[in-house]
Amino acid sequence: MLNVSNINTFIGRKKIIKDVSFQVNPGSIVGLIGPNGAGKTTIMKTILGLTKFTGTISVEDKTVTENNHAALTRVGALIEHPAIYPFLTGLENLKLYSLDEADMNKVVSMLKMDAYINTKSKGYSMGMKQKLGIAIALLNKPQLVILDEPMNGLDIEATILIRKIIKQYAAQGSAFLISSHVLGELQKVMTNVLLITEGKIIVDEPIDEFNRGSRQQYHLLTEDMPETEKLFVENQIPVTKSDDYLVISRELSDQVQDLLYSHHIRLVELSPQGLSFEQTVVSLLQQQRRQSHEN
Repeated sequence: MLNVSNINTFIGRKKIIKDVSFQVNPGSIVGLIGPNGAGKTTIMKTILGLTKFTGTISVEDKTVTENNHAALTRVGALIEHPAIYPFLTGLENLKLYSLDEADMNKVVSMLKMDAYINTKSKGYSMGMKQKLGIAIALLNKPQLVILDEPMNGLDIEATILIRKIIKQYAAQGSAFLISSHVLGELQKVMTNVLLITEGKIIVDEPIDEFNRGSRQQYHLLTEDMPETEKLFVENQIPVTKSDDYLVISRELSDQVQDLLYSHHIRLVELSPQGLSFEQTVVSLLQQQRRQSHEN
């Protein structure tokens, strides 16, 4: 559905997006996550042909360029703030983009906007405006939907509704690229994880694989914890503290055991600990920062 290959995006002379490549397949819900300033919104704008870039972007095998948006006819998007004309009603705003009245009415009903859709949008709450922006993105049966922070300003009921609608559209073959800081909500819908930091993709994998592969850390306890900490610092082994334990990543467990053994420090406990999705993301970002500083 969407193919992004070796994209570099510049703002002035500064490279914001660095050699980014990924795909979004029909029916998939790809979560684009990362810290503030990582480049999430810039990637979305680049896909929509709104910024200068090098590399290639194609939607349904049609090439997107900065000056030619013909490839985007079946793409719906909500980037940053909804593009709403305040002195038009919600329905009049939708009519500006709609090619199919029956589909438009269905979207209004599905999003439960009937009660206020005929009032001027200048009086809408933040949540109502956000729903209208999402409605615009879902018009005309899009094959690819790009949503930047879609849960902004939504109450719990509306958030659950949007989640359900995203899954419905995906089940019918629509592809989604969604960024959000509300990782718990995104985790409930996404099928694939794209983790970005400093303009680079550092994780691109299915959510099941992500959960299996990088969630294990180990709690470590020895007979001489001060000496153990000193030893780890000397050998540049990254650790964090949790109560009386030191926490190490799974891939370092063998190296750590060998190191302790060679220095005659007795291991009392080495137990695997499951991480939440958010903790895993934070751990990967910290690891990437350490590698960047070392390089």
